Amino acid sequence: MTVATPPTRVAAAAKRPAARRPNRMRAWATRAPLLPALIFMILVTQLPFVATLVISFFDWNALYPDDRHFAGFANYSEVLSTPELRKSVGTTVLLTVTVVLVSLVLGMALALLLDRKFRGRAAVRTMLIAPFLLVPVAAALLWKHVLFNPEYGLFNGVLRWIGGDGAVQPDWISEMPLMAVEASLIWQWTPFMTLILLAGLQSRDSQLIEAARMDGANDWQMFVHITLPHMRRYIELSVLLGSIYIVQNFDAVYTITSGGLGTANLPYTIYQTFYQAHENGLASAAGVIVVIGSLILATFALRVVSSLFRAEVSR
Repeated sequence: MTVATPPTRVAAAAKRPAARRPNRMRAWATRAPLLPALIFMILVTQLPFVATLVISFFDWNALYPDDRHFAGFANYSEVLSTPELRKSVGTTVLLTVTVVLVSLVLGMALALLLDRKFRGRAAVRTMLIAPFLLVPVAAALLWKHVLFNPEYGLFNGVLRWIGGDGAVQPDWISEMPLMAVEASLIWQWTPFMTLILLAGLQSRDSQLIEAARMDGANDWQMFVHITLPHMRRYIELSVLLGSIYIVQNFDAVYTITSGGLGTANLPYTIYQTFYQAHENGLASAAGVIVVIGSLILATFALRVVSSLFRAEVSR
């Protein structure tokens, strides 16, 4: 015995394909303006990375172009086992951790200061943001010549003014090279941390803060029990974004020390391997390692950003 299909169901089933087509066309119409930008991004970023990935599996010296051959993972093994390259990885980690942590602490202090109302706050904010707006090479040259120079630099000038001609006047770059690079990067990246943390401070619930004050909580108790838990995601975002950029930093190392005196990080070592040793395969393998590390950090950063957006939407 067969059961007849109701006419309404037949009509609805007949309308479904017709309804889906306009929806698909509308979706493609909204995405079409983005296609040129997507194609341009693929051509500029993804194709060079694929080429770098392919070259990283070859033993390829530019001085001997006819002697290249497939080497498998030998270049990656050499990157992780060669003392110079392994040392550059350690320098990169030390440089990144130091700059991020110090910038984070200073950024939090400045954000707490700028969160208060005082006369001239807008001007102070503008001046604090200015270092982040400088071109990285210009910032490094500023520290190298205006501040660190042992003959006419500001630091030694202040020491001479305080202690006279007999005052100790160190050669900052020669005696403390890694610290000189770190100081330049901390000065440049502290405003970045300040901006993110200040946004987090200004998103606090004012009613909760007022209730805590009425209950007798002091500034330290409010910072520990209210501000820090609220700022956790903003701190994570600052650390992750700062790490992504500082891991890839090349300008400060190249400009201030030229990679000497134990300051060569992995990006500078890649530059040396490619442009001076002409080892295309080895430099490509080191570059792929940097990209993979940056992608891992970027993945965590995107998760933190998405969690922040979800938290804002749920309010």
